[in-house]
Amino acid sequence: MSNYHIKNLQEYFQLYRKSVRNPELFWEEIAEENFVWRKRWDSVLSWDFTKPEVKWFEGAKLNITENCIDRHLHIRGDKTAILFEPNDPDEEAEHISYRDLHERVCRFANVLKGKGIQKGDRVVIYLPMIPELAISVLACARIGAIHSVVFAGFSSTALATRINDCDAKMVLTSDGSYRGAKTIALKEIVDDALKECPGVKTVLVAKRINSDIHMEAGRDEWLQPLLDTAYADCSPEIVDSEDPLFILYTSGSTGKPKGMLHTTAGYMVYTAYTFKNVFQYREDDVYWCTADIGWITGHSYIVYGPLANGATTVMFEGVPSYPDFGRFWQVVEKHKVNQFYTAPTAIRALAKEGTVHLEKYDLSSLKVLGTVGEPINEEAWHWYNDHVGDKKCPIVDTWWQTETGGILISPIPFSTPTKPTYATLPMPGVQPALMDENGKEISGNQVDGRLCVKFPWPSMARTIWGNHQRYKDTYFSAFENKYFTGDGALRDEVGYYRITGRVDDVIIVSGHNLGTAPIEDAINEHPAVAESAIVGFPHDVKGNALYGYVILKDTGESRDRDNLRKEINQQIADKIGPIAKLDKIQFTPGLPKTRSGKIMRRILRKIASKDTSNLGDTSTLLNPEVVQKIMEEAL
Repeated sequence: MSNYHIKNLQEYFQLYRKSVRNPELFWEEIAEENFVWRKRWDSVLSWDFTKPEVKWFEGAKLNITENCIDRHLHIRGDKTAILFEPNDPDEEAEHISYRDLHERVCRFANVLKGKGIQKGDRVVIYLPMIPELAISVLACARIGAIHSVVFAGFSSTALATRINDCDAKMVLTSDGSYRGAKTIALKEIVDDALKECPGVKTVLVAKRINSDIHMEAGRDEWLQPLLDTAYADCSPEIVDSEDPLFILYTSGSTGKPKGMLHTTAGYMVYTAYTFKNVFQYREDDVYWCTADIGWITGHSYIVYGPLANGATTVMFEGVPSYPDFGRFWQVVEKHKVNQFYTAPTAIRALAKEGTVHLEKYDLSSLKVLGTVGEPINEEAWHWYNDHVGDKKCPIVDTWWQTETGGILISPIPFSTPTKPTYATLPMPGVQPALMDENGKEISGNQVDGRLCVKFPWPSMARTIWGNHQRYKDTYFSAFENKYFTGDGALRDEVGYYRITGRVDDVIIVSGHNLGTAPIEDAINEHPAVAESAIVGFPHDVKGNALYGYVILKDTGESRDRDNLRKEINQQIADKIGPIAKLDKIQFTPGLPKTRSGKIMRRILRKIASKDTSNLGDTSTLLNPEVVQKIMEEAL
């Protein structure tokens, strides 16, 4: 596979130069040599960021599931495609071979067709991390239906908003889900949501927790009996390269969630290529991404990217803390996991527990460690590197977004020298640019600015479902002819990129632009601190001042608070400079987080600026009760 597997830094630079000099030729070769097409494309790329309009492999015909399943049957039919590890460690893991997967996807596809689902129809999937989730996603793709997975931790309000926005005809769900020691009544949440969703005609229900649930006559049906009687073969619907594959909602900083629309061919090519290279996947490896398929990480790097490469991908139903904080490491040992991809939030939670749980397990199978979702802070990076990877496994700190479809900036393991807190170098074909406030590109190194991308890559979202104007306004209006990521970044002396946080998390204090991420890193290095979040609040002299919300480890709980505040500020002064010191430090038992682990800074900003009359929608918070506590104790 020429161009497909990067082996060293010299090869990376050669490929990168080639990919930037002639992007069309670069991606054409990859597409041609590594995928199955029913009809070749007429042109590789046409684009215009002013509209914005992007088309890859125009005129090509394909089905993504042929590339993820059918083409592997001949050589890897008996190989495990999906390795399902249940919530309860005493329940047996399930190995689904490529042959089994083919049959189960075909049966599911026939059930969908039997219920009137056709090419272009939207199906909302609200399922826990059980095999039916991955299978239903692929079954939709098999028949050309557009899947929209909603993370099964969202409230009924959030679910209803998404169902109505994409005008879904059908919802796939289960009676409930396991989450650690808890069970969650998913079907009840769906019933509640559907009071507001007149367009949904059918609800198919998988059994997981065997609870007693209400089934609405004429609308709800159990899934398994339908699968049992469905025909085990289903010829794939041949779609156009730019036909929609899925809609995935991402919360906007304002207004309702944005339904990012991803199309078929470019997304397939890019996720497959980046999976292979960022994780250096080899034929017999066992790869595990701990994300939920409800997020883009699960779409691209549990389902489509790994399966397009004929990989074995682990699907984990549980949580890192159940039955204890050794669960991740128990799974790594049990399945001899080679690549492990998780979020900094999880790493910090595990690091807080020390190494006692790690030491019980053999982690020698690990080759590559990855992080996703936010920049990883230095302390967590070192803990992950030293204790999980035993200083032998490169850490790929991957930067990308729901909108980008795939990883845009990341080290290539064993090729790119890693540097804590840095996402390092762009993937081949990705052309980042740092922009100043006046819309000019900043050249050279040791600079920082707003992170844009100046040339299309194959897996970028094509629009916001039903609202192309919002897509244009959000991503293409800030900087002419560039995709604006909404993130700030710096480029160091060798050209490595470090993401400094959302631009709305950049606080201008006395004329200085301060990214919140480096300040939080500095605070989190204090031995008494578990986690922190920084926001700005109005200040008479400086314009803005910095307000820190700090969670202490148990070791810090009993210490003198005033002294702790001084020590934290001293640490910031030492690491970043006195300009970054905090005016206020509030110790808090928790931070308001979305179910994907992102801190909802909008709420923290309002509390810091004493504007708590309208906190906006808190329904997507994992822990809404913490907001009241923070408000009561606000400084």
